[in-house]
Amino acid sequence: MAAWRGDSRAADAVSAASSTASVPVDSPARLIKGGWQLAGGHGAVEERRALDDMHAFAEAGITAFDCADIYTGVEALIGRFLREWRERHGPNAPAIRVHTKCVPDLDLLARITRADLERTIDRSLRRLGTERLDLVQFHWWDYEQDRVVDAALHLDAMRREGKIVALGATNFDTVHLQAMLDAGVPIVAHQVQCSVIDRRALGTMRALCEARGVRLLAFGALAGGFVHERWLGAAAPAEPMENRSLVKYKLIIDEWGGWAAFQRLLHALHAVAVAKGATIGAVALRWVLEQPAVGAAIIGARNVAHLPATLAALRLTLSETDMSAIASSIEGDGHGPLGDVYALEREKGGRHAVIMRYGLNAAATD
Repeated sequence: MAAWRGDSRAADAVSAASSTASVPVDSPARLIKGGWQLAGGHGAVEERRALDDMHAFAEAGITAFDCADIYTGVEALIGRFLREWRERHGPNAPAIRVHTKCVPDLDLLARITRADLERTIDRSLRRLGTERLDLVQFHWWDYEQDRVVDAALHLDAMRREGKIVALGATNFDTVHLQAMLDAGVPIVAHQVQCSVIDRRALGTMRALCEARGVRLLAFGALAGGFVHERWLGAAAPAEPMENRSLVKYKLIIDEWGGWAAFQRLLHALHAVAVAKGATIGAVALRWVLEQPAVGAAIIGARNVAHLPATLAALRLTLSETDMSAIASSIEGDGHGPLGDVYALEREKGGRHAVIMRYGLNAAATD
């Protein structure tokens, strides 16, 4: 972070996550440790264990961490990790980069001002304990409130003034991402859901991002843990589900074609995994990393027990035959969610909106 490293190093760190031009395909820089599962709605978080896990991931070379202003408690937790990292390793510690988000509350959008956005940015700076934010990924809940480009330009002004190193976006559709780019907002990365069962980002969005030099940061590669051997041959999960992540990704499986179709996909992935001496998750993660325009994948692992399997994806090579076998299963047995990025999740009153929380910034107490 810029509070304890030079600006050029911070910029280089952001570049490593948002571009694959100089990052080997098997580099840990292609992986980002996600923070959503450390927020509310995913069960109790044991702080000391979470911090120890962050240290383990960083020691293994996964030195990028994803969080958000609306992930309750996560920015502050990462801020504590950063302090410990500096104390353990001193001024020459390996660089840690933190990608956070700016997600204005839904009921603020119609009247949002620069001051509102700056309060959010300043709070993230305090929570993380840094002078500059490596990457701020902007989100906008409702396109009917048409001030999205103005808000993005306000964030860019803060970037030029030095509070932010680089700007990203998250969960925008193609039209609105292009509008921000056309207005001169220098977006370097776009965080989107992307997996073998959700390929919405690989159509018009991918084409736009490739043309404009924006790298996709993919989350949901393992569908919240559903893309795993433990679900192979298992019955569909019963309601109520254990956490928000399972609710979210079970809905995506339903869009994919249902549980039976998903089982056939798991069997196809398992066949590739067995032939490679790998796991279903490693194959699915590697598939995402192989997609054009994908700069990195965000891994929602809650603890260090998942680290070996995660790193195994970097050592895995998928041949043309493997990719063709996966493609045949994807294209022939289920359609996945249709439409542009996040379109289903934006349907007001729709079933994909059930886990959305639109006012978490106003509810924050710090």
